[in-house]
Amino acid sequence: MAILSALWSWLPQALLFSLCVFFVAFLGYCLYIKHVHLKYDHIPGPPRKSFLFGHSALVVEKLERDELIHDMFLECAQTYGPVVRYNVLHYVILLVSCPKATKEILMSAKHPKDKYLYTRMANLFGQWFMGNGLATALNHEQWHKQRRIMDPAFSSLYLRGLTGIFNERAEKMMERLSEEADNNTVANMLHLISDLTLDIIAKVGFGVDLDLKYSSPFLKAIETCLKGMSHYIYDATFEYKPQNWPFISEVREACRLLRSTGAQWINERKTAINNGENVPKDLLTQIIKSAEQEENMTKEDEELMVDNFVTFFIAGQETTANEFAFCVMELGRHPDILEKLKKEVDEVIGVKTEISYEDLGNLTYLSQVLKETLRLYPTAPTTSRDVLEDIVIDGHHIPGGVTCMLSSYISSRLEKFFNYPLKFDPDRFHPDAPKPYYCYYPFALGPRSCIGQNFAQIEAKLVIAKLIQRFDFTLVSGQSFDIKESFSLKPKSGVLCKIKHRHTS
Repeated sequence: MAILSALWSWLPQALLFSLCVFFVAFLGYCLYIKHVHLKYDHIPGPPRKSFLFGHSALVVEKLERDELIHDMFLECAQTYGPVVRYNVLHYVILLVSCPKATKEILMSAKHPKDKYLYTRMANLFGQWFMGNGLATALNHEQWHKQRRIMDPAFSSLYLRGLTGIFNERAEKMMERLSEEADNNTVANMLHLISDLTLDIIAKVGFGVDLDLKYSSPFLKAIETCLKGMSHYIYDATFEYKPQNWPFISEVREACRLLRSTGAQWINERKTAINNGENVPKDLLTQIIKSAEQEENMTKEDEELMVDNFVTFFIAGQETTANEFAFCVMELGRHPDILEKLKKEVDEVIGVKTEISYEDLGNLTYLSQVLKETLRLYPTAPTTSRDVLEDIVIDGHHIPGGVTCMLSSYISSRLEKFFNYPLKFDPDRFHPDAPKPYYCYYPFALGPRSCIGQNFAQIEAKLVIAKLIQRFDFTLVSGQSFDIKESFSLKPKSGVLCKIKHRHTS
């Protein structure tokens, strides 16, 4: 009793001391925020909504109204110029749309990935989400080793040998579309192509056949992860709100599914290779063989394979599906462009069911259509880097230690870089047209550009070519052509079409 009585007598003093410590710490934090404001407030930007949370409320309002955040960024770039300041707590993020600065920041290895962004990802979803894979590794040496192992699997020469598998899986979608045409039903093109791209990344990447006739748990897991990523990137207080905790648990469970699946498929393939069994010629086999040539593979390197599985599984499924859906949407809105594309497909492909790698290279106008689609709708619209040294952007001196966010969505929609930027015009990318340097980068630029861009473009060109070859499609009237933000960009309506068999001579 004496001990309890003594503790009870000390409680008020302990509480008072704790409050004093908290007050001093909070005051010190506020002074630090004020110091950050003084350091960077010479850079133009919209008025802060809050001293403490900065511009977070502006972004959260957009999220709550289901509006596209990148349109707000675009308006700010048009209003405040090529470098715009955003404050989030004690962090400063600069929105950069200056080609010269874009070149300097992205083309150099001295500007690492955004530590704030990927540290938050680890804290929210667990280090086991994408871990330290190619997309998220902050250590340059660790990234470079992974890139060296992965590069052979994504080379044009190796992917050329996988064209047959791309054709085989694309035929599955043609069968689905044929059913839609026979039944005269409304097809949700985004849903259909999402099934196909997941099927392709599973088969071409990992030698696995997925039954995608009905919804796959993998698609739901990917969608859940991307939705969670979108919220945590833009809302600095997301993980601290109790109403979000059930959703965060759902996201973590989705991450567990993807990582456990990756670990299982990788271990099964390694066992098969070690036992001398015949294994598929796919990306996973090539990656494992490349890893075996490394002299110092560690347990950590083995775990990085799982990290990269999650990265490729999500990126390989999501981004190509969105690109395809946006492409169909714009072709449906521009019958003249669609007719020109049909003519090229008929001349190059004819009635062949097996499209070769050489055929894809001859589809010049289709390449222009896909490039213009990615200009207006870059499915991964932003990338960010930590600028550690002082630089000058458009006459503004930028002290080192700041994060720069670079957006292909913004620069591709600025009139100073593209005439009539909202017009869908594939001739911008005609072989003889001027090249848009450092203001068009849907796959990022420099040493950390997307390793899967060749894979994605082979897949997109082949599937679009088969679609144009065999079917006519018209957009269902009354649907929205708005863009939905879910980490990547996707058409909000899903692109609803009526499909008919195309009868060609």
